[in-house]
Amino acid sequence: MTVITYPLPSRSYDELVCSAGFLETGEWIRIYPVPLSFLLGQRRSGKMESFKYNWIELDLSERADDFRPESYSPKNYDFKDLQLFQRIDTKDNWALRKELCLKKIYTNLQHLLRDSKAPMNKSLATFKPTTIERLEIQKDDREWKNEWKELRRQGDLFSQDKEPEKLIPKLPYKFYYRFTDDSGKSSRLMIEDWEIGQLYWNCLRAAEGEEGLALQKVRQQYEEEFIKKKDLYFFLGTTKQWHLRRANNPFVIVGVFYPKKESQMRLF
Repeated sequence: MTVITYPLPSRSYDELVCSAGFLETGEWIRIYPVPLSFLLGQRRSGKMESFKYNWIELDLSERADDFRPESYSPKNYDFKDLQLFQRIDTKDNWALRKELCLKKIYTNLQHLLRDSKAPMNKSLATFKPTTIERLEIQKDDREWKNEWKELRRQGDLFSQDKEPEKLIPKLPYKFYYRFTDDSGKSSRLMIEDWEIGQLYWNCLRAAEGEEGLALQKVRQQYEEEFIKKKDLYFFLGTTKQWHLRRANNPFVIVGVFYPKKESQMRLF
């Protein structure tokens, strides 16, 4: 498992949270929906980070309602059959993680968009930007949309007895990376990773509610630390809605992969 997304109100009800990762063959797989209560339980117990980059075993079913070939859903929504195995560590500058996550890398966004069309319908990929220009931050609605709340009232797939905004707060900002690919084309993609959302809330608490200072800390992490010091890759995924509509670019950044930059090539 390498990706856990932050819930967004623009998604359909059963896509509140999705996770993704790699099979032993190196192929991408998407698992959704993942119970929000399960992930919140992992966070409260301190297991959220250990859940990522863990080999897991879980009974899955192909999603008949999703044309994207990587999409599966858990057979048991209580996740009682989930087994955690070896965690892939960060030793030797993420050597094992690189071996697993960087088997196939796109460097040209148009090539990925071509493969996202039928018949391949690729909807998950590892992407290496040529340059990352900056992090862009945009104000967003501060409350969940009423229609999304109504869906939550109509059906309770995971037997949660609280409103979603009480379970997990609405992010009042959207975060984007502006970057160029190997053709020199500049693009902007939204970051939907759970990590950036949690970083914002952690920074806001540390700043005692001062949003400007919290955003400054987020920018410091995603620009000063990541862009300047890390060998950054994007994990890209499509949203089902925009992929189905064949939008010009249905991809968002669902995760970032950030080993340290190495000063010289290794000798083997």
